[in-house]
Amino acid sequence: MGGLRELAASFVVPGPCGVAVRDRLKHLTSQDEMVLRAVGEHQGALASRDLKARCADGLEHSADTWAARKRDLTPLSSSRIAGAITKATHDQWALARRCQAAHIQTVAAGISTLRHRLSLPIGEKGTKRAAGGYRSKSEWFRKSRRLAALEDRHTAAVREWQAGRVRVVRGGRRLLNTRHHLAEAGLTEVQWRERWEAGRWFIAADGESGKRFGNETIRVTADGEVSIRLPAPLVHLANAGHGRYVLASRIVFAHRGAEWADRIAANRAVAYRIHLDTKRGRWYLIASWQRPVVKTIPLATARARGMIGVDTNADHFAAYRLDRHGNPIGGPRRFFYDLSGTAGHRDAQIRHALTRLINWAVRVGVAAIGIEDLDFTNEKTREKHGRRKRFRQLISGIPTGKLKARLVSMAVEHGLSIVAVDPAYTSRWGAQHWQKPLATPRRTMSRHDAAGIAIGRRALGYPVRRRTAPPPHDRSDRAGHRTAQAGPGTRGREGTRPPATDRPPGGPSPNGTRKREPSASNTVRDAPSTQQWVQDSLTHTG
Repeated sequence: MGGLRELAASFVVPGPCGVAVRDRLKHLTSQDEMVLRAVGEHQGALASRDLKARCADGLEHSADTWAARKRDLTPLSSSRIAGAITKATHDQWALARRCQAAHIQTVAAGISTLRHRLSLPIGEKGTKRAAGGYRSKSEWFRKSRRLAALEDRHTAAVREWQAGRVRVVRGGRRLLNTRHHLAEAGLTEVQWRERWEAGRWFIAADGESGKRFGNETIRVTADGEVSIRLPAPLVHLANAGHGRYVLASRIVFAHRGAEWADRIAANRAVAYRIHLDTKRGRWYLIASWQRPVVKTIPLATARARGMIGVDTNADHFAAYRLDRHGNPIGGPRRFFYDLSGTAGHRDAQIRHALTRLINWAVRVGVAAIGIEDLDFTNEKTREKHGRRKRFRQLISGIPTGKLKARLVSMAVEHGLSIVAVDPAYTSRWGAQHWQKPLATPRRTMSRHDAAGIAIGRRALGYPVRRRTAPPPHDRSDRAGHRTAQAGPGTRGREGTRPPATDRPPGGPSPNGTRKREPSASNTVRDAPSTQQWVQDSLTHTG
């Protein structure tokens, strides 16, 4: 056990702090679309210029340079629009900075693995904890060249990090590279150009508390009327007073409409963004606002009514319900999804699977769902898994970031909490202690189902293993109680336990005797028992 890494403590995941809803801008006139395109193109050019200035500042950025950039943008737009542009610029620069740090960490992990494997003799076998040497001299030579390339890449990335230089593409680097592969993407140059320009537009405004309807730049009234404050060079396009343009479309938020209406009635801040979906040719408006920070419930409260342990896999969630003592209840549940196809299809599959999982959790009456705190940041490198390409693709295919964000936001709406646990050894120990004992002719237990039990027990604060060793002195409770999960006041705590056998639960005993009670002796004195004492779960309710 000395080689096992220390497990991180379980914790309740804090809920979301923001809300976003979307509705389509229908029945827009040709004049409306012309104005939206003109506003987006003009403000997008300003945003590109400001981002270029921010990247040039690098680490020399300060409040004075921020104010100077905002002053330069104000005559070309307005004070509020300039503030929204500079704030979006800072968010984008900070995101690029975080991605740069993650890239440096990934390259450093690859370098460490390559150095270790190159230091081993050729053909030396690896272990479960570390890879072995390379198979041939040819592979060793190729990996030594890759090590040199990664070291150069790491040195250049660290140099840029220290200088504060980041690389940002407004509109998206993936879409930019698509320009060189139009045939593979099934696009013409005109179609690509339309997407590229729409991706670089900027039609957004931050909310302002105390202002009318929560936003002075993009205003949506209670009856759904949408109006935009035009930038200074486009004021001549206004069709309303004070340089505003009113769209012919009306907004009706079907989701969270009442919450949105309450906010604008109280003049509380609501941010808006308008964008064009070039694939469908539709305009959309997104409203977003912040929620008050809600304190997460204590971990003991989340465990009070049991837990549902969820094991995340490439094509399904394996879930198992446990009571508050850590005993499995019922059978395994599996919620399948398909992560092939487009990003929209994958997102819909994840939402559908999570919806079914949460609805089941609400029906059984638990207060929390236990899930692994997955990341896989260092698990995707080709240096660590080498030839196991399908395994690397499998890990990369699990949407860990999107899954956690979706699960937390959806669970909060149903009054459920999310308990994150350390993912170490859950599959291995779950299969070792739970897969075989729970398998019956009518119940098929997979390794993933057993991992769900291990995750649920860890979220409840119990060890993964099913039973504890007997007391060191005798079978009394002199050295402590024998069970790992039953509380002092639990009924059946001192009941009989079945012996350790390889038979499935409910099957015949290997020697034909009863569970624990000794059979009647045919001799004058009692013969010593040949059964091995084993402690099973005490409060199992199937």
